[in-house]
Amino acid sequence: MTAAFEPGDRVRVRTSEKPGHVRTPSYLRGRTGRIEAVLGEFRNPEDLAYGLSGTPERPLYKVSFRQADLWSTYEGPAEDHLYADVYEHWLQREEGETG
Repeated sequence: MTAAFEPGDRVRVRTSEKPGHVRTPSYLRGRTGRIEAVLGEFRNPEDLAYGLSGTPERPLYKVSFRQADLWSTYEGPAEDHLYADVYEHWLQREEGETG
């Protein structure tokens, strides 16, 4: 599988409600971030949690989010970011982005 995103791409975390174990925090769903790095391809931990093979492997990304965009009451510096590892199946290209 080839990574669909590259560093610098703006992405939005899907808002899907998936029952059971998910690795993507709910506070990131629907939020926009930027791809910082492609970390490689790994077995899907959402499948592994239920004894499945986790294959095919899926690309995993380091994504940055402005903290002020995540929490409306955030009072820290505007340049503060939170970094999260997010699998590709949770990401979609942000509207207006090409690539």
